Formats: sequence, C-alpha cells, structure tokens
Amino acid sequence: MRKHVWAILLAGASAPAFAGDYTATSGLGMTPEQRAVSFDLAELSFKVDPAKQTLAGDARLTFTPTRAITQFAVELDPRYKLSSLSVDGKQLAKSDYRWSEGRLHFPVAAAAQKAFTVELVYAGSPQVAKRAPWDGGIVWTKTPSGQPWIATAVEGEGCDLLWPCIDHPIGKPKQVIQHISVPTGLVAASNGVFLGESSKDGWTTFDWKATEPTIYAIALNIAPYDTLKSSYKSRFGNTLPVVFYFLKGNERKAEGLFQELPLFLDFFEEVVGPYPWPNDKVGVVETPHLGMEHQTINAYGNGYKKDIHGYDWLMNHEFAHEWFGNQLTNADWDDMWLHEGFAMYMQPLYLQWLRGDVNCDAEMLRQRGLIRNEHPMVSGKSRPHGEPAAEAVDPGTDIYYKGAWVLHTLRGQIGDAAFRRSMRELVYGRNDPKPGNFKPRYATTDDYVAIVNRITGKQWGWFFDGYVRQAKIPALVATQEGQRVNVTWQAANGKAFPLPIEVRVGDRVLRLPMTGGKGSFNLKPFESYTLDPHGKVLKDQPEIAVWKKDEAERAAAAAKRGN
Repeated sequence: MRKHVWAILLAGASAPAFAGDYTATSGLGMTPEQRAVSFDLAELSFKVDPAKQTLAGDARLTFTPTRAITQFAVELDPRYKLSSLSVDGKQLAKSDYRWSEGRLHFPVAAAAQKAFTVELVYAGSPQVAKRAPWDGGIVWTKTPSGQPWIATAVEGEGCDLLWPCIDHPIGKPKQVIQHISVPTGLVAASNGVFLGESSKDGWTTFDWKATEPTIYAIALNIAPYDTLKSSYKSRFGNTLPVVFYFLKGNERKAEGLFQELPLFLDFFEEVVGPYPWPNDKVGVVETPHLGMEHQTINAYGNGYKKDIHGYDWLMNHEFAHEWFGNQLTNADWDDMWLHEGFAMYMQPLYLQWLRGDVNCDAEMLRQRGLIRNEHPMVSGKSRPHGEPAAEAVDPGTDIYYKGAWVLHTLRGQIGDAAFRRSMRELVYGRNDPKPGNFKPRYATTDDYVAIVNRITGKQWGWFFDGYVRQAKIPALVATQEGQRVNVTWQAANGKAFPLPIEVRVGDRVLRLPMTGGKGSFNLKPFESYTLDPHGKVLKDQPEIAVWKKDEAERAAAAAKRGN
C-alpha cells in the first residue's frame, strides 16, 4: 500500500493525525453498507477562494439502502476541517463519528428502500497537484493576463480530495448538482447542464446538473473564460449542444480546435455509437494541466498543437473517454485498460477513418515503441488505482499502448463488423443503441471476453490470457530446415497460443492457422518470407528492444557529457 505522510488542517481528537490510504488512493474497497445503497443524489456547494487558496464545501448526499443499515461511511480528505455532520437533518456530535485512514464512519438508522440524507460542511486547503493530472489535486495558477486560473484533476487519488464520496469506480451518484461560488468576474465551468448563475457580495455562483458522472470526473474549472457555442446534428436524429470554454486571447486557436469536434463526434457515433450525454452537453474547457476525461467538460491543455496527422491527439483521446470511461466504466481499477486501451486505439482508428491506412499504421508503430511489458495489464485481483505492487497497473504505459495493440490484433482476427459490435455491446450493453435506450454501465475484462466469445462463436480466453494477464508479449519464432519453415508461438504462460498469422512467401501471402500454436510452410529455391507482413499482430519484436537500449545508452552518454 502506498503511504503518503500528509499534514492536515483538521483540529479535534476525532480526526487522525495524518491523511491515510483512503485519501491517497482511489478504489481501496467499499464497506458492506456502501455496497448496499443506491447513490441517488450528490448536491455539492463549493466556495473557491483563489486569494486564500481554500475550498469550503457543503455536501448533501442522498442514498437509498437495499437493506436496513445502522452505520455508513464516506471518504473525505481529513485535511479539511469538518464543522458539521448530520443525518436526515440531525447533527451528530463529534463522539458519534470516527475517522480511519481518510474514511469517515458514522451511525444511521435507515430501513430498506428508505432514503436517507447525509450533510457534511467542511473547509480547508485542498491538496495541491504537484504534476497534474498524474499527481492529483487542485491547480492554483494565473492566466497570461494575471487572473486566477484554477482546475482540479483527481483520477488517481479520487473524489475525496474535493468532496465526501464513495471513492470506488462503482460509487457513481445518479445525479450531481453543483453550486460553485467564485469571485465575480471569474467563470466556473463544470459537468452537465448549466442551470444559471447569481451574484451577491462580490461572489458569483454557477449552478450545474450532471447525469451519473464518473466519480473522478466531477471537476472545478475556474478562470475568466470566453465561450464558443454551437450545436451538432447527430446521425441518430437528436441535436447536441457543444460548448468550449477558453482563455481570452486564444480565440483563433480555440476556433481551430472547435472545428475538430464535429469530426470527432461523427467518427465516434459511426464507429461506436450515440454520444452518451445528449441531454447534458458536449463540453471542453481549457486547463493549465494537459487533460482529463471530465464528463461533458473535458479538460484540455495541449496548447492547440496539431501533430503530423493534422489533428489534436490529446482532445481526441480525452473525448474517447466519454464512451470508454464515462459511459462504460471499469468495475474495478484492475480493468482500467478498458478505459485507456480502447481510448488509445480510437486514435489510429480515427486516423484511418479520416486520412487512410498509412496514418493508422504510422500511429500503431509509434504506440508499439512505447510498450514496456513490465506488468500484466490485468492481475485478476481487485486493486486500487495505480497501486505500485509487483503486478500493478502502470497507467503511464501498457494499459494505453499495449491495450490498443491487443485490440488491433483482435480486430484483425475477428473482422471489423464483429469488432465494432463488441465495442457497442461493451459500451451500451446492446447492439442497437439509440438515444434513450441505454444507461451508463460497468464492465470487467471477463465481461468483454464473454462478449467477444458470444459474437464470434469461438472461445478467446487464451488470447486475453496470453496478452493482458501476462507482462511479456508472446514471441513468434521461426526456424528453417531446408526449404521448410516452422513457426511457433511462445507465450509467457507456457500455454498454447493458437493465433493465426499471415506470412508473405515470395509474392504471395499465406495464412497459417497455427493450430496448437504451431504452423509451417515451404519455400521455393531463393524464396524469401516475412512473418505478419502487414503488422496486424502484437508480438515480441527484438529490434524494438535493441532500439530502446541504444536510445537509453545515447541518452545516458549525453547526460554524462552535460555534467
């Protein structure tokens, strides 16, 4: 378990001396009572003071239990000073509740199917993000013109850095209403539908309502923003509101990014399915950190860069999470590759859709060079976000790039139609999604394997076992005896890996079924061959290891010369 020693501002004997693991890490587990409730509503009031760099919160949380419960718990960073805790309007004494590692336990008296409301009033200095979005918290900075510019990004550490919540992927509230108060002159952009604003005594409150947002997606974005607004006519017959909050002075650049959004929408709705949040909005906000998939208010901080393909890869990736991450959410952080692998694979798929095969292939080659093979992507055990154990998810690398390559390989095996259907059923739970006939859902790796098995009528467990549950990529080994070439898959788990491959033999292409993980073919005199000539299959490639080693040695030598 990773240990962070954080001093807190909370006074009183009921608080721990330091914030603990529940604050530092998202997804450490749920209490039986947390699993036994429906999270109906989170009404959150925030007062954000840029001058003092403080946050004051008033959270009203409504739950309906499926069985009678006598106690409950929420996660909240105990660096905040908790001034009031009440259940159904009755304030609890300090002796009635206790803190444990960033989790707050308190009594309730709730019958089955009888809703209860918890209200917590708290204030303090939230954790400052040292390197957002990778190290979570709040960013306090200034715009180029010297005005406050504030953003939050809390994926790894979780929602409890900002508000009292059930800090687990399946802890989503059905609805979130926010009242965000900021100094007048600033704008607070957030999730969902904008309900209006009001001003009093030098403060302006912005009201928002969001539908079932992912727990880490509830975000504060505060600056003197300008906006671009439009609407998008969906292929499914509905019209989506589109809005971009950007810093003053960036109008021309913002217009360029804004023009990419209809293309992104057209691609995702054609290839995956309907935009999941049509009654909220398609939203983007300029942030001082690189980006994050904050539902309907995607954080964007890529500096309006276009790459060699002529598109903004960062915005494309974060936008993909509206489908893979927000609509479809991993039921456990152990399955986070379902967020990141699919979102990363949408980039080459989009480039193929927009530009053609050469752009897709170029992006796949770039991603292949970034695979590290240090840990399995899926351990098979429930685990928190970013836990650095021996089998940990490494969210910076393989759940992105290796995940994308696993999907690329699968697509090449089952074909585009079956692959697209597998995505739709994973994301929507059905093959015929239309606005209004689906809800947000959770899934695991095993769920996706079952979907692929059913659609194809074949068993693919060995495929996912060999790729996502092993750190090492299977190797494709060829040996030649005279004019005969024998090809064998060598998987890290030692099991048969019967993945068919193509082989160029002279001027023809053969498909080897690789029954039992083995295959062979004959050469004519002086005939050459190439395994997997079109790069459709993820396999160990020694040349990439040689390149990485050379790059590392050159970098080390350059650093030594610099010293």
